[in-house]
Amino acid sequence: MKIGRFEAHLLSDGFFRLDGGAMFGVVPKSLWCRHEDVDSSNRVLLELGSLLIKTPSGKNVLVDAGLSSKYDKDPKFLSIYAVERKKTLRDSLKEHGLAPADIHLVINTHLHFDHAGGDTEFDAAGKPVPAYPNARYVVQKLEWEDANHPHERNAASYFDMNYAVLHEKKVLELVDGEAELEPGLKAVRTGGHGRGHQGVLIESEGQAAFYLGDTVPTRAHIPLPYIMAYDLYPLDTLDFKRKLYERALKGGWTLFFDHDRSLRSAKLAFTDGRYKAV
Repeated sequence: MKIGRFEAHLLSDGFFRLDGGAMFGVVPKSLWCRHEDVDSSNRVLLELGSLLIKTPSGKNVLVDAGLSSKYDKDPKFLSIYAVERKKTLRDSLKEHGLAPADIHLVINTHLHFDHAGGDTEFDAAGKPVPAYPNARYVVQKLEWEDANHPHERNAASYFDMNYAVLHEKKVLELVDGEAELEPGLKAVRTGGHGRGHQGVLIESEGQAAFYLGDTVPTRAHIPLPYIMAYDLYPLDTLDFKRKLYERALKGGWTLFFDHDRSLRSAKLAFTDGRYKAV
């Protein structure tokens, strides 16, 4: 997909499942089940999505890094989340003629295991090392603080083997709020899901696109009140969605979903008093 002088390609690290009630928060199952099928454990199937951005200057940028192979020998983890990785993120990169060493920049929307697990891989000695050896990794300062000081509500999503080594190897770049990483490419703090959750904005030649991360993880979450129970600050999510939608409608932005297994990008429309993907 072309966005002005940028190229954007949707990638995948496979699929996993999360509890449907947690994915839709206060929205009753009688409503959200119209959009999602559940398994016998009430889990919905989600994509482990990422985005490859090729910049006008020739940089290869990866937004989110999936799960990685570090969990392949953890049967309990694989069972809890029903992980399916027949096609991995590395396979997706290979289809575009790229290897991990070809990535210049990794932008993490946040450091939960399904977005930052692939920041690292195990070396031959079983120790985590940066999975993209020539990249710098961009994370919001508040997200880094929360990942390193988890509490009872978010501890299950943070594993320091996914990100601690980034600081040790001095490849971590912390940003605070909106930050231009390349001309036309910005990290934008959204809050909501966590204090330091961020999205990615691409703007070029009058066109724009926004990678939503977990602010709007699937098209089913487009309605304003459809906010995950996982969000620590749901009213912040609501506020950001309102502001984002105004800009996206006015500018005809493309929106990228990270967890929708069948619709990964769409435009936004407002009809009959409702927002929807078109």
